[in-house]
Amino acid sequence: MITKSFERKLEKLGAFEISFDMLKLSEKNEKHLKFLNAGRGNPNWINTLGRLAFARLMEFGVSECKRTLDKGDLAGYVDSNGIEERYNAFLNRDDEVDVFLKKIVEYSVDHLDLDKKSLILELTNGIIGNNYPVPSRCLENTEHIINAFLQSILYGKANLRKNTKVFPVEGGTAAIVYIFDSLKHNGLLNDGDRIAINTPVFTPYIQIPRLSNFDLAEVYLQAREENQWHIPDSEFEKLLDPSVKAFFLVNPSNPGSRSLTDETLEQLRKVVVKRPDLIIITDDVYGTFVNGFRTVYSVCPRNTILVYSYSKLYGVTGWRLGVIAINEDNVFDELIKKLPEKKKKELESDYSIVTFNPSEMGFVERICADSRSIGLYHTSGLSTPQQIMMVLFSMTHLVLENEKDQYIEACKEITAIRYHNLMSTLGLPEDNSDSNAKYYTLIDIYQLAETNYDKNFATWLRNEFEEIDFLLHLAKEDGVVLMEGVGFGATPGTVRISEANLEDNDYKEIANRIISLLKEYYEKYTKEKKKL
Repeated sequence: MITKSFERKLEKLGAFEISFDMLKLSEKNEKHLKFLNAGRGNPNWINTLGRLAFARLMEFGVSECKRTLDKGDLAGYVDSNGIEERYNAFLNRDDEVDVFLKKIVEYSVDHLDLDKKSLILELTNGIIGNNYPVPSRCLENTEHIINAFLQSILYGKANLRKNTKVFPVEGGTAAIVYIFDSLKHNGLLNDGDRIAINTPVFTPYIQIPRLSNFDLAEVYLQAREENQWHIPDSEFEKLLDPSVKAFFLVNPSNPGSRSLTDETLEQLRKVVVKRPDLIIITDDVYGTFVNGFRTVYSVCPRNTILVYSYSKLYGVTGWRLGVIAINEDNVFDELIKKLPEKKKKELESDYSIVTFNPSEMGFVERICADSRSIGLYHTSGLSTPQQIMMVLFSMTHLVLENEKDQYIEACKEITAIRYHNLMSTLGLPEDNSDSNAKYYTLIDIYQLAETNYDKNFATWLRNEFEEIDFLLHLAKEDGVVLMEGVGFGATPGTVRISEANLEDNDYKEIANRIISLLKEYYEKYTKEKKKL
């Protein structure tokens, strides 16, 4: 039974935890309808070229190890002598994968000025995973390639590739955790500090600051539906308050799915001119779903920590492939040097176990060291096969040079079709502006009730039921799982629908089931009205 007390208890959980509970209801829904989970953002597509190249490169790596020692399943190590010739000889098939692996080397040598032998050795040893990551933060050639990729998809016209340090991590979630931990450990955020967050936003950005080991005070820069989920210019005035130490945002937003406009980016740039000490963390995982996307990092590189994940674009949520990027010239190193002497001495003591010059250890290196509690810094860093997987996905885009990336275009087309199917069936206006990533959609159930029926019904629905009631009944009766918008900091009554993980026509079905359930509520409303 779905009771009000159960609903109130459930609303205390996070949005993702609530959706897990609704899965059980949906799979055995009362109408025996097809189970449709549009809650999580895991895409139902994958990039094949990167994966096939990984398998082929692994095959080459194993053959190289067998050259030095071959005793059944036991092989040796990679011999660098003559490896370039053997690499080319091995890739002798006239197919897309072998041609691609050759192009990777050619592009890296011709466009990134990388050494051919060094690159092939890094690819081969990295794919085998027979050594710790060296350097710990990022493999040398890998860093150049990831930066070239980020330059192409995120940095825009701002030439930041050669001035950016990257730290590959276990997905965007690990990046968030590592950044929060290092900001706290290094005294850049302290108990009670005020931080600004654009809302609605990915739930952990709201939850983590409230935890007892952070205890941060949140200031919201609220985007609303009437403004197409863009942050109003007036909200940025909150960042001028010197007590606000940091600004966290997802761009394009999750769940609003809108990217910052050029005008908004300019507004933020002006804020940073007045607040040169402001810390900005931008999570740009959905950037490639927006035409002409520009990251905050391209406008405010000195103040910004950039987070990017390969998971959504390339369908690799299970691989855990993310990256933290920070400019060589950054405000974080500067703020650390300005810390009180007592705090600086504490940090120098902490980091002195891994470096002779702890005071000169940059913030990005501190994040890497902190990720393994400093003492295990020597074995820190993302696994080398994961780093090579990033290289391969990056290269599927880079080797195209000035050609349009048809894979990325196909991904954008998929989400656009699903968005259209959803919105047109609901009878709601579509936002086809370039800033709409169309990866998620926020629907206001109360507004839909008013549009389809009348304002009095919408008011009744709001007053008579807990906010989560509609979602629970949608799961229990109609087999549809959506996520509650309130958990993301959206207004009560909004629900998030992911356009990533179901078949195209399923989104028409989701819309029809929403409309059907809303009709059931309306029938209850009319019956109660007649009794009065």
